Amino acid sequence: MSNLQETWVYLSASPLFHLTLTLVAFQAALKLFEKAGRNPLLNPVLGAVLIVVAVLWATGTDYGTYFEGAQFVHFLLGPATVALAVPLYRQLHRVRQSALAIVASLLTGSFVAMISAVLLVRVMGGAEEIMISIAPKSVTAPVAMGIAEQLGGVPSLTAVLVIVTGIFGAMFGPMILTVAGVRDWSARGLAIGTASHGIGTARALQVNETAGAFAGLAMGLNALATAILLPVLWALFF
Repeated sequence: MSNLQETWVYLSASPLFHLTLTLVAFQAALKLFEKAGRNPLLNPVLGAVLIVVAVLWATGTDYGTYFEGAQFVHFLLGPATVALAVPLYRQLHRVRQSALAIVASLLTGSFVAMISAVLLVRVMGGAEEIMISIAPKSVTAPVAMGIAEQLGGVPSLTAVLVIVTGIFGAMFGPMILTVAGVRDWSARGLAIGTASHGIGTARALQVNETAGAFAGLAMGLNALATAILLPVLWALFF
């Protein structure tokens, strides 16, 4: 029993253990997702998060220790994001044909995402710090955290809200668009990418390549639009 405890202490402090935990958790969640016929309610990102959190909580492991191993996966987010250019390149002719509509939808989506979140917190009596933290929730996490920090928000809270927004969009976004009668794959991709950043984009790629390409485009442009517009809007109206 003593040897087992010593082994566990060694493994729990090893970066390799937490890297393995991350990969195994996602594979387990993905397997469940596939077996359930890709049911959006069993989103593999959400499943992996729940598994990792449960293990960290049960073992009393702090996030800093866990991230020493998980940072290797984190590093791959950069190349993975760049790889989204491949399906986008294949759809370049459609992007050119719809350039004006894309710009209009992105600016509208970015504005609505920011303002609706801020107004919701204000109506509920939330503090200004919370409003700033939630405003960039539809932007990819590194950009959203930078914006929140610049304006006086709480970057860690912003990160949580970004993840929740992405998972919600991946789970319910396609269903909502279907109910709303949005059938065009490029329009669906733009909507999901604008509202739900990388997690939503990953879901769009699973469903349709065209939707994934436009979601990737929307994710990148929405990050740029929000980084420019939010500080300006905040200075003018709040």
